[in-house]
Amino acid sequence: MANILMVVSAADSLTMRDGTEHPTGYWAEEVVVSHRTLRNAGHTVHIATPGGSKPTVDEVSLAAESAGGQDRADSFRRYLAEIDAELSAPLALADVDLAGYDAIVLPGGHGPMTDLYQDADLGKLLAAADAAGKIIAPFCHGPAGLLSATDDAGTFAFAGRRLTVFTNEEEINGGTGPNTPWFVEDVLKDKGAVVENAAAWTSHVVRDGNLISGQNPQSSEDVAQEVLKALAE
Repeated sequence: MANILMVVSAADSLTMRDGTEHPTGYWAEEVVVSHRTLRNAGHTVHIATPGGSKPTVDEVSLAAESAGGQDRADSFRRYLAEIDAELSAPLALADVDLAGYDAIVLPGGHGPMTDLYQDADLGKLLAAADAAGKIIAPFCHGPAGLLSATDDAGTFAFAGRRLTVFTNEEEINGGTGPNTPWFVEDVLKDKGAVVENAAAWTSHVVRDGNLISGQNPQSSEDVAQEVLKALAE
């Protein structure tokens, strides 16, 4: 069985275009579904955050209308309570020994737009993982974390790679709207990533070698299943 590092944002707010603070964190469905699927397959999942801080769940993601119904929202709350000890004492990214892991999974929520996109410790881990051919699986806003993997010359480690991410359309119509401080899709394209998106709010996964990415919360299960396939290869 494999050891999987799940990197979760520790941010609890996002500074918007107009300077206001927007409460945020990780998206419940993305952490719950991916963690549960990987764990139920027999793999070990360790959670890591910047500084080893306990991550904050985006409360919007636990509302019935966001979760896909009250039953799903309740199931997400129960699972988060079940793994609360892990969430309360995550590894610090700076302390992670990459040699002990076979894959890095990065769920989203808007939190990564505050911290993970510029976290130097994450950048080092991702660059080293990619060089070693380890599985890297960001989804929804998780691909913002890939932006941390930029060397001193400004070269983006994932330039030229095929991936998908929460789309501008999804951000405008169902995310933080026109007041969003920046669009992850646009910045990834500007850095040289080849972004391949599908229809809004549909599950969509892109695999480019060891890089497995998902477009939105609806892609959580399919990303985890693709990671399981890659681990079995």
